[in-house]
Amino acid sequence: MSRTRERALDAALELVGDEGIRSLTHARVDERAGLPKGSTSNWFRTRDALVAGLVTWIAENERADFADAGAPAISTPDELIDALSAVIIAQTQLFAGRTRARYALFLEGMNDPQLLAPLVQQRALYVEWTTALLRGIGAVHPTEAVRTLMAAGDGLIFHRLTIDPDADVRPVVERAVHACLD
Repeated sequence: MSRTRERALDAALELVGDEGIRSLTHARVDERAGLPKGSTSNWFRTRDALVAGLVTWIAENERADFADAGAPAISTPDELIDALSAVIIAQTQLFAGRTRARYALFLEGMNDPQLLAPLVQQRALYVEWTTALLRGIGAVHPTEAVRTLMAAGDGLIFHRLTIDPDADVRPVVERAVHACLD
């Protein structure tokens, strides 16, 4: 991938994460990325193309982070609690801007199925992964339990991003995981 394109996408991600979806324009991306005027539009001719490129960029980066994590196999509830707690902390600290951008894009996608599709695909991968983890630690009904666990995680992420960035993660995740095993 071209370094200019990567810089544009990184800048677009920062803009949406910091200022919301309405801030996303070719000119603002060029300015934020330190690129010559018109650079972003060379890669993404329309705003829709830029938004679609950003959605794909977020998904690619999240998959790469997930693949590069090199986490050990999870075989106990405590290991799952530790892993999910670490993911939530990373999503609300290290990757907070990206997480805010993803949420903004989900909201924008409510009226645009084409925009929403790659976000939903990315989420499906996390649901599949989490379902397998729940099955591996003994959840009797992992496909039903995953909805509970994902909702608890989403709520905790949203709470940390908007209300209390220092909210304790582990106790909430622990309760949710144990509820999923009942």
